[in-house]
This record gives sequence, C-alpha cells and structure tokens, in this order.
Amino acid sequence: MPDLQPLTSLSPPCTSRTWLTTPHPHLPIVATACSDKTVRIYSLQNFQQLNTVSGAHKRSVRTCAWKPNSLGESVLVTGSFDASAAIWKRWEENAGGGLKGDAQEIDFTGGLAGGDPDAADEDDEWRLEVILDGHDSEIKSVTFCPTAPLLATCSRDKSIWIWEELEGDNFETMAVLQEHEGDVKCVAWHPTEQLLASGSYDDNVRLWREDVDDWACCTLLNGHKGTVWWVEFEGAERNGLSTSEGSVSDEQKALLELREKAGPRLITCSDDLTIRIWRKVPSDKPAPPTGQGKMPTIWKNRDFEEEWIEEMRLPQVHERPIYSINWSKKTGRVVSTGSDGKIVVYEERWITASQDGDTTLPDASISNVLSKWVVVADIENAHDVFEINHVTWAPRSDKARRHADEEVILSTGDDGEVKVWTLDK
Repeated sequence: MPDLQPLTSLSPPCTSRTWLTTPHPHLPIVATACSDKTVRIYSLQNFQQLNTVSGAHKRSVRTCAWKPNSLGESVLVTGSFDASAAIWKRWEENAGGGLKGDAQEIDFTGGLAGGDPDAADEDDEWRLEVILDGHDSEIKSVTFCPTAPLLATCSRDKSIWIWEELEGDNFETMAVLQEHEGDVKCVAWHPTEQLLASGSYDDNVRLWREDVDDWACCTLLNGHKGTVWWVEFEGAERNGLSTSEGSVSDEQKALLELREKAGPRLITCSDDLTIRIWRKVPSDKPAPPTGQGKMPTIWKNRDFEEEWIEEMRLPQVHERPIYSINWSKKTGRVVSTGSDGKIVVYEERWITASQDGDTTLPDASISNVLSKWVVVADIENAHDVFEINHVTWAPRSDKARRHADEEVILSTGDDGEVKVWTLDK
C-alpha cells in the first residue's frame, strides 16, 4: 500500500490562515489564497515564494483560480470576503509551455534561469485589470469556463453570478442564479460543455446551463444530508478505469462505453461525511410531436432537463466534515481532506467475477458491482491540530521528481502552511 510522505512546505508560510492552493494550468507555479488579503505565488521547482498579489481586496482572499488556455500571459481571478472578485494578469514568456523531459528551471523574474536579470521589467508584475462588484456578501468560489469566455462566482449571499469576458478586459453580467436556499460554497465548470455545478449550505447540488436566452437549473441533486462543500467534474480524458491491465469482462467494457457516452462524472463531498460520484444518464428520448396538440412545458428546450444519478460512494474514512476533494486528471485517483485533519487517497478498481458473482449491467444505472473505490493511502493530523481547508494534485516539478508524470499533493491549512506530499509505493 502506498504511503503519503511529507516532502516539504512552501516557504515562507503565511502568517495567517490559508484557504486554497491552485496549480497553474501550464507553468510550475501555484497560487495560494490567504487571510492576510493577499495571494502568494510559489514555485513548484524550489518551493519558494515568487510574488505577492495584493492591493485589490479589503478582507481575506477566500479563493482564486487560473484562467485555462491563456497563451502568452497568466490570468488569475481572486474572490474575497469583501464581496468582490478581481482579475489579475502577468505576461509570461514561458506561458503555455510547461516542463518537458528533464525539469528546466524557470526564473520568473527574467525568463529562463541564467538569463539576463536586466530583462525583467514592469511586465513581470501582476497587474490588476478589473474589480467585479455585485455580490452582497463573501465570495466563496470562483472559476473560469474552459470552453467559453465565462467566469462564475458564488457567495454567501446564496447567489451565483455568471460573467462574460468582453474585449478590453471588461466583464458583463450574463446571469444571476438565486435558486439555492443557503450559502453557495463552490462552483465548477464541466470540462467540455458550458455546464456549471454548484454546492450549497442547503445540502443540494445544482447543475446550470443556458437555455435559449437565459441560464437556469437543469438538474437538482438532493442526496446529501449536510452542507456540500465541494463539487468537481472528472477530467475529460479520464473515466476512472483502464483496460490496459489484465482482461475485463464484456459487462465492464459496456460500463466504459456507457461512461464515455455519459461524459465526465461529478464528485461531491459534504458535512454528512460522504463523497459521492454522480453520472449523467444519456437521453435517448425521441423527438416530441410538433404542431397542435403538443403539451406545454416549463422548459423552452426539450433537451434542457438532465437526469443524473448517484453512481457510487467512496469509502467513509473522514470523521468530520469533508471540505475538499480533487480528481487527478492523470491517474483518476481522488484525494480528500477536511476538518478532521486527514488526507485520504482513493483509487477505483475493477471487481472480477470471482469477487462478485453477478456482474449484470443494470438498464438505467451502474451500481458498484463492476468497480469499487478503495483507500490506497491516508495520513492523520497532516497539519498537526489545525484544520485543512483544501487539497489538490499538482505536477511534480522539482529536480528530484522520478518520472515526467509524477504528481504531488498540496494541502492548505489554518496554520498558514501549504504542505507538499509524495505518494510513495
């Protein structure tokens, strides 16, 4: 069984609570949202702080997110307890490149390490482009859409705002979604569609998409029995399982085909100590008749409503609310953390016929008779007595990495530290 081993901590730590750490989509850097009204940018090559992004917010920065597919520059959005979001930009000579082969150290104050330090100029600074106002209370989560120029923000004011990015660094409000009955804790975009998921203090998960000329809820998932702290979609290239190791049954192949048709799954975690995976049920409904006699519908688009089912639950390990989960886009593994100070890693595995006699594929849903999730590593008191607010996978980029696809786990806690963990076999 693999072991979670501490590698190091990002240095220097924040002197106050840290909320979340998010890896850059291409570069070996991360951004950490801090209670001291700043975002700290750290290197994953030497684990040292590179920059401090500050000056826009009057209260704690609760969340931040990178804009994907942004060539030539890095774009960061920050959300604060002061109810505002801010957009920051920085020119990156190496943005979009990342690391290939052996780790190539990048000096973010002047291009590649060893380059001309005098080449650094004002473009190396983080520029505040715009502040987005509109929420009435603390912003809890922000996220850029990977398939359209859209930004979603959510707040303690029970609302979700969808913003469209226009030319000249301007943003226009596309929609204000107010169907949740409590704080909206988290929002996440689908990797290939303009579909937004949200989790709330009202124990519910909602899915939203644009319907003709407005945004509306297309699915309500109400299985949780406590606050939903985190929602996240599976990576577009992952279905959690592989046929590369050993043989699989025809039923298991059918499961993969069904998952491919359904698209990326959704994972959620809650105060109720459960981590649940949801899957879309592909619609095979024939087109309704047209002309007179057609029954009216509250939906403008007959394909607008979606059916999602709870596919399975991960093993219950946490003893207190689960705040954060992250689905690795490389391995399909999931990591979780929460107020009990544990970090847990899970892996989905096939169940053979000898392990479970009946592997008949259900008509409408998939139970756990074909696959199961198992705990492959865990650690207690990862931040001593402090709660852990967030956990994420990140590409390993330091000189000691063992192979090009190796990942580390970053945990962000109330102690102000961001700790780096390796998963050793």
